[in-house]
Amino acid sequence: MVMAVATVIWSFVCMLAAPLPYNKRYYVTSRWNVFVVWLAKVVCGIHYEFKGHENFPDSPAIVLSKHQSAWETIFLLANLPRPLVFVFKKEILYIPFFGWGIALLRMIPIDRKQGKNAFRMVVAHGKRRLKDGQWIIMFPEGTRIPVGQAGKYKSGGTRLAIETGVPVIPIAVNSGECWPKNSFIKYPGKITVSVGKPISSEGQTPDGMMEQVEQWIESEMRVISPHAYSAG
Repeated sequence: MVMAVATVIWSFVCMLAAPLPYNKRYYVTSRWNVFVVWLAKVVCGIHYEFKGHENFPDSPAIVLSKHQSAWETIFLLANLPRPLVFVFKKEILYIPFFGWGIALLRMIPIDRKQGKNAFRMVVAHGKRRLKDGQWIIMFPEGTRIPVGQAGKYKSGGTRLAIETGVPVIPIAVNSGECWPKNSFIKYPGKITVSVGKPISSEGQTPDGMMEQVEQWIESEMRVISPHAYSAG
């Protein structure tokens, strides 16, 4: 309830911040994210550990993250060294209040009905965003995956990395243990966000590079959530 009220209020704050330079507008918008992460800690007892921060490069990059929950979409936007650009289906922009705030940022909405043309647009927009100093973030599994499982890793993120000549930063996160998909109930505990070393796109193929990303993320998941994989 508090989160819903905060979203409505903050959407209007974001509208007021619309005339500001982009970095300031991004900062103002991301204060909602900071508030929600804090609220989850105070109300639900959800704490977090951020590992591997030193692995972030001071250069353009594409972030490819494990996806278990809405929590990481909220946390990562406010806690990475550079402004993030999410690639998402354009229908999200139509969500009242939340979508309005997102529309003020330089995200990349896509129309999946466009097929190959959709990816061409991602590349064109992605090159501009990277040149402007932002990072692009994608979830290669495409949707939130239950704890202890792995989805099919799609190569769109690594294709984009090769097209733009930038490295990929893999991130493992076990947020689903505290903030499960489609669950109103949240559980107290500690979420671990673990950042891997950049993977160069030079001389890579999309599938080969994604295999490296998947291997690192899924191996790291067994380190940060060993109990979820003990049966396997």
